[in-house]
Amino acid sequence: MLRTSFNLSVRQLGNPLVLQFARQSPNSGIRAFSSLRQTLLSSTFKRSFSPTFFKQTSRTLLTDASPVVARPPPEETWKRFGITAITIAGTVVAVNALFNRETRDALSPVEQSYLHETFMYTGAGLTLTALAARSLFKSGVAFRIMAANPWAVLGVSLVGSIGTMMGVFYTSPESKVLKHVFWLGFNVCQAATLSPLFFLSPAILSRAALYTCGVVGSLSYIGATAKNDTYLYMGGPLLAGVTVVALSALAPMALPLGLRGLAISEAISLYGGLAVFSGFVLYDTQKILQNARLAQMGTVPRDPVRESISLELDMINIFIRLVQILAMQQNRRK
Repeated sequence: MLRTSFNLSVRQLGNPLVLQFARQSPNSGIRAFSSLRQTLLSSTFKRSFSPTFFKQTSRTLLTDASPVVARPPPEETWKRFGITAITIAGTVVAVNALFNRETRDALSPVEQSYLHETFMYTGAGLTLTALAARSLFKSGVAFRIMAANPWAVLGVSLVGSIGTMMGVFYTSPESKVLKHVFWLGFNVCQAATLSPLFFLSPAILSRAALYTCGVVGSLSYIGATAKNDTYLYMGGPLLAGVTVVALSALAPMALPLGLRGLAISEAISLYGGLAVFSGFVLYDTQKILQNARLAQMGTVPRDPVRESISLELDMINIFIRLVQILAMQQNRRK
């Protein structure tokens, strides 16, 4: 129980002093810091906005994408859709064949119910986050976030995310109202952090969301159908990996790196983080099933709301990195 909240602190702040608590659970942490840092420091524009600019464009979508002159013909659109669908399906089959050679028996009704309820909260939380982020962007809050002191925004976001997350973790499942209040607060904090992403092209965001669903869906399926506890051993290595990712994200701000050093640090944070958080999807899925069995025996309380936070952080971090990769690819074409 304590381990999840600790890992939040470790993964958000990358502070090695708190590693003493990590023994209890490497399943939700610096992920929040990673998403905050990537959103505030990498995904936002590195420009300032005047008050006049805010008044004139507080409800205008800005994008670096080139204006759309002509839409592709329907045949080309369906061709691209077909290629994408085949690629995703092929990736799912290949990953399943590689990582899931030995499957387990069908999930028990208790495991099915617990997993279904957890993913229901995960989907609801992500939907709420997306809608709230869009509303904040349309209302002009995203402009004010970008114009404010980035460190102040980062600090407030970290405090809000950590506070509401720990509230979810430490509130008893019997206190449903209070627990859901903390859950709503956590998603609102994530929405405030992610709202500047709407400055990017909607095409990039929609593609990244589609790819994220493909990655998380395939890895969750593998985790749910693999033998019990197959991937739980990954907790320690994943914690080490996410620490490296956090340090690589902080390195450019603390060390005088050259261009090559900056490129390497960014690559580790981007691609290494993508691999690490994909691994967390496998780990968290099997952890959910393990907790379902323990809850059935009465060892731990049944708490799908708490479990959903870990999956949300996994998906948010995967999504942000895919957005960055797609944006970089678009910039290279210009």
